[in-house]
Amino acid sequence: MTLFDGVYPFYPQQRKAAGFDIGTITVTVVFLTLACSFLLISPGIRGRARLFWTLRVLLSLFVGAVIVAVQFTRDWESGWVRANTSYKSFSPVQVSADIGLHIGLAGLNVTLRGNPVEQINETINYNEHFPWSFGADYEHSYSQGLQKGLPSPILYVAEKFSWQSPCGWHRRYRIAGHYASAMLWVAFCTWVMSNILLSMPALVYGGYMLLATGASMIFSLLSFSTVRNSPTCLIQIGTSTLHLAYGGSFWLMLAIGESIGVPQQTSLSPGLPPKAGSAAPQSPSLGRADPGRDVGRDGKRGNTILIWRHTQLLSCKDVGITHLGFQTRAGL
Repeated sequence: MTLFDGVYPFYPQQRKAAGFDIGTITVTVVFLTLACSFLLISPGIRGRARLFWTLRVLLSLFVGAVIVAVQFTRDWESGWVRANTSYKSFSPVQVSADIGLHIGLAGLNVTLRGNPVEQINETINYNEHFPWSFGADYEHSYSQGLQKGLPSPILYVAEKFSWQSPCGWHRRYRIAGHYASAMLWVAFCTWVMSNILLSMPALVYGGYMLLATGASMIFSLLSFSTVRNSPTCLIQIGTSTLHLAYGGSFWLMLAIGESIGVPQQTSLSPGLPPKAGSAAPQSPSLGRADPGRDVGRDGKRGNTILIWRHTQLLSCKDVGITHLGFQTRAGL
């Protein structure tokens, strides 16, 4: 007895190919929640500052989400090949399939998709993950694949990255991914510090933290790209060869790291004195107070109020109030 689409309710179901990564979904949900929270309070910001703060916060959240999300993605390096290959070990049956290899910082995914999907009375659609991060046992995952009887192309590709493989890819990718992940966490810490400093009157040091964030992202890419400097083995499947190339996560990190990590000339300087022989620039709105215009007298109380523009000092004789940074009128 079946329900729908040939599903037997009282028997173990066929394993499905994984379509999403739980870590990536978690990071996306967290940062989308922060973005929606800011959009809810953005109507309380008046004037042109609303657009400025909206763009600033959303772009900053996007950078932070990318820094964390690429730790869990599997497309730092990827490659596809279409070949006619054996489906099971010790079987002469050949199938036409697309074999994909997707490498991340913490492991790799091997994809096998039939062309067409339904062949030899089976659904050929596999996506198997083999972790190699610190604390994970790659050899145990590979042994489980052997026990489950995974298709021969998946086991062949996974064997290339095993510890006993003469290619030596396991050690190189594991170490490169470890250092790239460490640099990304450094970039995340400097990203948090930049947001804190930019929210305070410390724009210069916030900019320095942004530069440090971009530099850490670039260093993580350099750490990962060192794997390509070593000799590589060929992944021969049938008569075709699987070639690897940098994936979407690598190029996205490169674009963001260059956009925020390239130093730009700025006029902000933390208290540098003017050069000798040069006059300090003065803004028309920050000049000295005009006694003829800014000094008034309150006829009722007889209190003389000295008004200084913008950053000058406002003093009231009898009341004894001092205030910095605002301009008021006589008679308040």
